[in-house]
Formats: sequence, C-alpha cells, structure tokens
Amino acid sequence: MASSINIADKTYNALVEIGDMTFFAKRYFKSVGSAPIEWEELWRQCYLVGNRSLLLVAVTGFILGLVFTLQSRPTLSEFGAVSWMPSMVSISIVREIGPVITALVCAGKISSGIGAEIGSMRVTEQIDAMEVSGTNPFKYLVMTRVTATTLMLPLLIIFGDAVALFGSALVEYLKGGVSFVLYFNKVFDAITFNDLLPATIKSFFFGFVIGLIGCYKGYYCEKGTAGVGKASNSAVVYASMILFVVDFIAVFISDIFFEI
Repeated sequence: MASSINIADKTYNALVEIGDMTFFAKRYFKSVGSAPIEWEELWRQCYLVGNRSLLLVAVTGFILGLVFTLQSRPTLSEFGAVSWMPSMVSISIVREIGPVITALVCAGKISSGIGAEIGSMRVTEQIDAMEVSGTNPFKYLVMTRVTATTLMLPLLIIFGDAVALFGSALVEYLKGGVSFVLYFNKVFDAITFNDLLPATIKSFFFGFVIGLIGCYKGYYCEKGTAGVGKASNSAVVYASMILFVVDFIAVFISDIFFEI
C-alpha cells in the first residue's frame, strides 16, 4: 500500500514538473518576441557554448568514428562488403549517432553548467537584486542562454559529424589503404537531402531542450549549496531523458515525410 502511494506521489510530482516546464517554455517564447533583446549577452553565450564544448565534441566525434569503423569492419569483411563502409558509416553518423551522442555530451556539459550558474545566482540572491534594480533577469539570463544553445548545437553536431567521418576515414586508410579522397567521394555520394534535413532540424530542438532544462532547474533552484548541486545534476538527467523522447518523435515524423 505504501509503495503504491509512493509511486502515485512521484507520478504526480513528475506531471506537475512537466507542467511547470511547459509554462517556463511559454514564458521563454514570450520573452523572445518582446523588446529589448540582450544582443551582447546573447553573442557572449553563443561564444561560450560553442567554444567551451568544441574540444569535447571533437574528441567524442573522433573516437566515435574510430570505434564504429573498427567494430563494423570485421562484420562487413565476412560478407565481402567492406566497400560499403563509407556509405554505412556516413549515413549512420549523420542520421542518428552523431546528433544523439553530441547532444548527450553537450547535455552533460552545457545543461549542468547553466543549471549550476543560474542556481548559484539564485542562492546568492543575485537574481533578486536584478529584479530590484529594474533588470529583467528572465530575459537576460534565460532567453539568451536558451537561444544560444538552440543556435549553437546544430553547428556543434555538424562539426562532430565531420570529425567522426575523418576518424572513420583514418581507420579505412590505415586498415584498407583507402585514400581520403576516395572515402569522402563515397560519403558524399551516399548522403542525400533526406538524410541531412531531418538531422539538422532535430538538432535545433536538441539545443532548445538542453538550454531550457538547464535554465529551468537553475532558475527554480532550492536554497543552499546542496540545491545548486541538485539543480546541476537533475538538469543533466532530465535533459538526457527528454532528448531521447524528442529523438523518437523526430524519427517517427521523418519516417512519415521522408524516405529513410
């Protein structure tokens, strides 16, 4: 009996939090369409989001390309289909693996960082001080960060995909003697518009989710240093879970409108 009550309480709290996030997102869209826009802070956040994540995305993408190719090559060799390696790797990375892995890595770094930063400002009452001084903290803190992640994540995903394909090409060059020119010729022959467009569109939603969850958790952070750690940790967990949901919806819709 107690366990069923506990499950009901957790379900209720989860539904309430989803509703709060929905209203938080609605407030964000209202702030985007209203003046003034903090352009200087927006460009600064774009630089921070992209620059701080660039090395991590590059290392992750490079290792992804290496490992994926090394693991796939023996299986394709058994069927005499090693020549299909560039096509298989490029389509898999561009369509699904690259965007999801890059988004998860960025969720761990960006979302937690935003949650901790805004949470610290909430705990130290800096947000309250901004409200008293006449500054709109939501527009300055939330709108700029969510917009920055929405704009920068597609660029990070494209960069990660390119590095992953380079890592795959390096394995093929060392293992099979395939030149880089031949490898990338096959890659560009295999990738079509129907591969690029859905992956690019969903990457904007990935960025929006990462920024929104991080800002939400930090903006409504509990008091105390423990609240900052909880906000940072829960931002990563929630963002990662919602990323998978968004990815499923994106794949389902792509299957309807595009030939995948």
